[in-house]
Amino acid sequence: MKRIKKSPWICNYDAGGCNGCILEIFVLFTPRYDIERFGCLLTHSARHADILLVSGIVNNQAKERLKTIFDQMPKAKKVIAIGSCAISGGPFKDCYNFAGPTDKTIPVDMYVPGCPPRPEAIIDAVVKLLSDKHAKPKRKN
Repeated sequence: MKRIKKSPWICNYDAGGCNGCILEIFVLFTPRYDIERFGCLLTHSARHADILLVSGIVNNQAKERLKTIFDQMPKAKKVIAIGSCAISGGPFKDCYNFAGPTDKTIPVDMYVPGCPPRPEAIIDAVVKLLSDKHAKPKRKN
């Protein structure tokens, strides 16, 4: 697994839902939480993003878009599933157009549970994802 070696750029994809998680994600970039102090920058292009934050349920319409966005990202990419909807479908899991949790569509590196999760939890996930402790150890032969 490749490691991000520069200031990470974050892109968000809201697959659908109540928009509670997307509001908590945008709060990260306000002066109160200031995720930029960790070097993180918000980008709206997946081609420039190192970290993809996925919020909301993955429905049948959003599934292919999510795969496309994931494929457009550079090689050292990380994905964080934000909120109950992205992790398990939350209250929408029995809906007719629910395509399954995010990890059934693209690989997920970190999960942040909650409905919606607190901004501190999202920051904690980003920091842990960037730290050496979360990196998978290399196999020795």
